[in-house]
Amino acid sequence: MVCSSYLRTVFIQSGNIQKVTEGLLLKFPSFRKGLKTVSSATFLSDRIFPSGRMMVDNTSATSNRGPTISTSPDKDDNDGCASGGWKSEDGKLGCGYSSFRGKRASMEDFFDVKTCKINGETVCLFGIFDGHGGSRAAEYLKENLFKNLMNHPEFLTNTRVAISETYQQTDSDFLESGKDTFRDDGSTASTAVLVGNHLYVANVGDSRTVISKSGKAIPLSEDHKPNRSDERKRIENAGGVVMWAGTWRVGGVLAMSRAFGNRMLKQFVVAEPEIQEQKLDEEFELLVLASDGLWDVVPNEDAVQLALSEEEPELAARKLIETAFTRGSADNITCIVVRLYHHQSPKIEPLPPQTLTESETKTDDTETETEIEIETEIETETETESKTEPING
Repeated sequence: MVCSSYLRTVFIQSGNIQKVTEGLLLKFPSFRKGLKTVSSATFLSDRIFPSGRMMVDNTSATSNRGPTISTSPDKDDNDGCASGGWKSEDGKLGCGYSSFRGKRASMEDFFDVKTCKINGETVCLFGIFDGHGGSRAAEYLKENLFKNLMNHPEFLTNTRVAISETYQQTDSDFLESGKDTFRDDGSTASTAVLVGNHLYVANVGDSRTVISKSGKAIPLSEDHKPNRSDERKRIENAGGVVMWAGTWRVGGVLAMSRAFGNRMLKQFVVAEPEIQEQKLDEEFELLVLASDGLWDVVPNEDAVQLALSEEEPELAARKLIETAFTRGSADNITCIVVRLYHHQSPKIEPLPPQTLTESETKTDDTETETEIEIETEIETETETESKTEPING
């Protein structure tokens, strides 16, 4: 992982802390001068998992629900980079995640990874939340969306309905929680819920989930853009307008047609998810969930090819983030790679490496670096208030 100032990489696998080498930097000599390295072993033992184990949330455990395991690193206050992962006890599923502030002055991406057993059924939940206009909405989703979903009475019996109702209720709860403030931030959500071998992918906004089947990329969500014909019709039928302001925007402000939050545009910018269901078999190798900081510069096919070129999902997630950055992504970049180990994946050659020119490595010297904190995701306390300025997701 390459950062504009220095590097700190967190690498977690099955509760064990591993040091990450700096070999990745050899092909980026322009970044060496300002590089600061930190012992990941010291950092993790002191700040992330004081017990050296995954964090277990027993607050909602009942007689038919096991404890929820959540990959929850504690806080980091400097660099804006984090990566890590875990594998299931039976070795059939692995997850890697990586999140990078990139060229933005602040971090508004969050992500969440949880697993538990409910009525003897293994449940895994993965989510990407890309905030805009501030980080509060994305942080709220990370803290509440999956908790609300697992508490829904029809979570296992009618999962699609449970997801749809939980998304919209969580949006209402978020808006209610900020009704006395002047903040109007929002967030995307792209989530994958695995119940046994049934996968449910739900999406609001322009984050995206893609699955690999026999080496081919299949999108499981479609970006909610205002110029999408069905979305534009829905907005205009509700009395809204879609107009060009650098890109297509709702009311000339928001560059996505669905989102959590965004109180001032709520009549047009809904949080109703589009849901796709997929029964997994041995043809499916992995899932990639990511914010648009990745998808803006990495096509679905490239993302799958890059992820398949690494056996370990942690390395795959980091490779995707690195690739997006070197290809010029100017946004926060966050992704989760979920690897299915039910068979030997086909051997995929990695994409040709791309190098940065001297001009591409330069950043605006006047840009203010803000202090970054990391929980499971990278968090900021930035409170950007934007009601009339254009917002890019």
